[in-house]
Amino acid sequence: MKFTALKKIIALTGTVAILASVAACGTSSNSSGSSKDDGKTEILVWSWDSTLARTVKDFEAANPNIKVKVTNAGTNKTEYTALNNAISAGKGAPDLVQIEYYALPEYQIRDEIEDLSQFGADKFSDFYTPGTWASVNLDGGVYALPMDSGPMAWFYNKDVFDKAGVDPTQVKTWDDFYDAAKKVRATGSYITSDSGDAGFFDSMTWLAGAKPFSTGSDGQSVTINLSGDSKVKSFIDFWQKMIDDDLIDTKTAGWTDDWNKGLNDGSIASLLTGAWMPYNLLSGAPDGEGKWRITQMPTADGSETNAENGGSSLALVKTDDKAKAEAAYKFAEYACHNAKGIKTRVNGGAFPADNDTLKSDDFLNMTALTDSDGKAHEYFGGQKFNEELARAAANVSTGYKFLPFEVYARGVFGDDAGAAYTDKSITLAKGVQAWEKNLKDYASQQGYTVK
Repeated sequence: MKFTALKKIIALTGTVAILASVAACGTSSNSSGSSKDDGKTEILVWSWDSTLARTVKDFEAANPNIKVKVTNAGTNKTEYTALNNAISAGKGAPDLVQIEYYALPEYQIRDEIEDLSQFGADKFSDFYTPGTWASVNLDGGVYALPMDSGPMAWFYNKDVFDKAGVDPTQVKTWDDFYDAAKKVRATGSYITSDSGDAGFFDSMTWLAGAKPFSTGSDGQSVTINLSGDSKVKSFIDFWQKMIDDDLIDTKTAGWTDDWNKGLNDGSIASLLTGAWMPYNLLSGAPDGEGKWRITQMPTADGSETNAENGGSSLALVKTDDKAKAEAAYKFAEYACHNAKGIKTRVNGGAFPADNDTLKSDDFLNMTALTDSDGKAHEYFGGQKFNEELARAAANVSTGYKFLPFEVYARGVFGDDAGAAYTDKSITLAKGVQAWEKNLKDYASQQGYTVK
């Protein structure tokens, strides 16, 4: 389904602030023809993931008529802003673009990315994990290839938990987690941190079994039901209790120097996050080497289910240039579906989205992380950490849906609900209600029928 011209402009400008130019991203027009003077088809790929560039050399050797240029156009909202601008301007867009699973639906709804079923990608359902495959299957099509995944897992500093007298492998429910948090807090540490992360909120409600969002099959209607979903409420009640009792660090924002310092010195004793975290811990909290371990997520009722937190795909931007489209898909298939391409990326630190890698002995038996200098680090104390992460991936439930304007939704979460994390006069329930109203108002402004 295509938007009208007016509706498309509104959606683009409303999702993120329009930048004056995308020249700073180092992009070049992809509308001037598909071949260079040397007869090669050149494709432009936008990706912030350093492991993708590592696949280019072998791909080009096997495909001498294709030249691949990988450019980092920024992460998250920065890249999406530049992409929206380029698509709107009709020039400067990449041929392939890395898009996180949560952001993919809005590009599909606006008919700005190709359905890869035309290249045979619809035959790959058994190749990928259920969670990642569900994330790229939208409205009956396959709108990207899963690039990596982020099944949630519990990363914890064993030294701190030993001091607290808690074995995280025996913490199964959210009630258990609350009790463990009190014991960890008694040591002077926080069990985890959260200053109001929208992605974390989505993942934890997904984990609880919530389904607050959906988009009609015609792309014209959306359902937004945060206040009325009992599973959303179960997480809000749990997290509010943690906030009220000062059991989580709500002041330290994620991905800051202070956050890394807390992970490094143990004052933030664990993280509930995606399986892509190991190499971030190695670089951000080097003093934690040998102290950290991984186990499964505690859940509301103790059942072994899971959710995704992060992960991304490679999508093919709409084009009339058949040669470029075929070349771009060929590279995406190599990086995301070819065993050699995937191995190159996994060896560089990417967490796989495919079942074959997750079941391979080489992957499951890993006990060390290798840094950029080639030095091996048994960061998780000799644990076969990928065994836990592969188990986490197998447990991801399907059925959770993102909004067709999820980038906007996550961008305003802090404005509406953020104060609830630090101001005891504002409850998380009230903050989420304000967020819900914002989302409904925004959806109406974009021309959706809101249910």
